[in-house]
Amino acid sequence: MQDSQQLNKIPSSSRLLYLVFISSSVCVIYLLVSLFLVEFSKPADLFSISEGVQAPTRLEHIVFGISSDSNSWRSRKDYVELWWKSNRMRGCVFLESPPRRNISDSSLPPVCVSEDTSRFRYTYRWGYRSAIRIARVVKETVLLNHSNVRWYVFGEDDTVFFPENLVKTLRKYDHRLWYYIGANSEIYEQNHAFGFEMAFSGAGFAISASLAEVLANIFDSCIERYPHLYGSESRIYNCLAELGVGLTREPGFHQLDVSGNAFGLLASHPLTPLVSLHLMDHIDPIFPNMTRSKAMEHLLKAANVDSERILQQTVCYDRWFSWTISVTWGYAIQVHSRHVFLPDLLPAEETFRKLKLKSNNISGVYTFNTREYHPDPCRRPTIFFLDSVSFCKNGIRTIYKKYYENCSYDMGSPRKLDEIRVFSQQLDLDTKQLQAPRRHCCDVLPSSGIKLMEIAIRECRKDEMIYMH
Repeated sequence: MQDSQQLNKIPSSSRLLYLVFISSSVCVIYLLVSLFLVEFSKPADLFSISEGVQAPTRLEHIVFGISSDSNSWRSRKDYVELWWKSNRMRGCVFLESPPRRNISDSSLPPVCVSEDTSRFRYTYRWGYRSAIRIARVVKETVLLNHSNVRWYVFGEDDTVFFPENLVKTLRKYDHRLWYYIGANSEIYEQNHAFGFEMAFSGAGFAISASLAEVLANIFDSCIERYPHLYGSESRIYNCLAELGVGLTREPGFHQLDVSGNAFGLLASHPLTPLVSLHLMDHIDPIFPNMTRSKAMEHLLKAANVDSERILQQTVCYDRWFSWTISVTWGYAIQVHSRHVFLPDLLPAEETFRKLKLKSNNISGVYTFNTREYHPDPCRRPTIFFLDSVSFCKNGIRTIYKKYYENCSYDMGSPRKLDEIRVFSQQLDLDTKQLQAPRRHCCDVLPSSGIKLMEIAIRECRKDEMIYMH
């Protein structure tokens, strides 16, 4: 009663303002309570998605689909064992039938048996209808129904992935959008025949989970329209094209459609993390005096210490001797006994040959720049291959030992050297640095003796240029 009497004593204009204030406050409180209730009544999976947007992609967010067959799996499983991390990876190796012998191993991915594809037509005269089964690995991998998947990654049984670099590469992209990520062949003829917009499956390719789920739903109906195609990746590409999705190229994926000595290709790797290597049975062992498998294991030892720096090329100059030193970290060092401009070192030296195809209309035409491999060993740079990698007081130390070629020794040449030691810090680039990469610099350190050289790799200063001073 007193409150109403007090309210009556307030002037009418003030009373109106008072009532408006009270009403507005009630409305604001009501809206806040409503928003609070709506937010906390969201399904748990949506809540986890909103949290996950901020969290970077991890290896656990990827599911692998590896295509193989019962015959090749027995010999090629050693390649997969080199990179597979069973405690952190999910996925399957797909075979056409159960293996004859029990070759299951905790260090290998589980084996899945592909579904029957006899109902699909295959009309390519010189091909193999197993291409349909291998193409459907995309659908069958999605149907494994793993949870919390951001990316599906596909490869073959002789594809060697570098998992940490794969994760770093995929972090550049939003997995909620539709992405089809991979690389072409190194051979112009292959791309001309199968398509420059197609990711080659040997190099491996990634499809964002949002796109893969849609692709899996329409895949069978789509491939029925393409019985005339040769390979599996052609069917995948055509179905993605029908969905309106194009290829996002990442040069860290390597089809390696070359044969012989792949040294020149590996020693001039682009400024991007090494994601994969393929067709290891078609090239020589990448380190001398080793089997293919042991050579790849040797490279992975360095990658396990500093994954992002593996095969990254750094060039420095020894002004005293006018030497040019090209360091391909974790693999090899080339010492030229003369001054060579940096841009002249970047093309791949043609130590390799084009993979022999049925048609040889375009011989030796590649999709990257190459330079001559001199036929005289004495005119080539002196090569030092990785011997060991270890942590040291100030970072990482890699040691490279000289590779002996049939060439007379010149007292004034780098052939007097026996060993080169390289010191570096572990490379850990953020997404922006990966999107706009810059080559690192290096310095030749004062070393004792004429048989040893020491080099330090570092970030270049803001306005520093790499040339002979």
